[in-house]
Amino acid sequence: MPTSSLLDRFLDALSPLRPRALWAHGSLAGGDYQEGRSDLDLIAVLPEPVGLRTVRQVVRLHRRLRAEPLAVKLHCSYLTPAVLADPDRPHLTWAHGRVMRRPVTPVTRRELHDFGRVLHGEPPGGLLPPVSDDRLHAFVVRDQRDFWRPAVDKARLWRQDAWVDLGLLTFARATVTLRDGRLVSKREALAELSSLGAPAEVLADVTRRRYDTDSDSGRAPATGHWLARRADLTRGYLGPAIDALVTTYG
Repeated sequence: MPTSSLLDRFLDALSPLRPRALWAHGSLAGGDYQEGRSDLDLIAVLPEPVGLRTVRQVVRLHRRLRAEPLAVKLHCSYLTPAVLADPDRPHLTWAHGRVMRRPVTPVTRRELHDFGRVLHGEPPGGLLPPVSDDRLHAFVVRDQRDFWRPAVDKARLWRQDAWVDLGLLTFARATVTLRDGRLVSKREALAELSSLGAPAEVLADVTRRRYDTDSDSGRAPATGHWLARRADLTRGYLGPAIDALVTTYG
């Protein structure tokens, strides 16, 4: 399978950096992975501090993988044991075809402990400090309040599939985590959205694009009218829904 081939090549390319561990989280670990649609979310733990030489090596190895199917969907953050305990600290990350720095969030850390997939080396429990329920709760509330709620007011964003999908699914996952204390997959979150009162038209659109294997067969491109209507429906739902969630659990 292309996914297995890519992971094998990636691990082989990573070997000069002597990784202590390589872990998968997200859909690949949680059982919701769809080849060609889902991202490959990885964490590599390197033995030494990440300096300029390591950054250059990381850039080279990812660029060499570009001919591999699905490589554009492979995202990896690079941690070292000395600095991996702080969930607010940004780490070297390759994502969306470029280098950046971003934190490994409490949600990702909890995923790694609960159902992370070990692709190489030591398991998460031996290297990564556990995430308390209070810290997870606080992060989820803050993410909804400080990132997603202001984003709802930026109308231009919501004509894009990615914002509609992630906005709704992240809200549903946040609701389940705050209400029940557990993490759910995106597929489970999509099912939850119906009971949370999300617009049926939008949910049908998300379901078709993300999970219908025949969704690209003979389907006309989305019209400007539908993109505008979908954006209005999504924003009209998410704004009050996030406000209520933050009021209840904040």
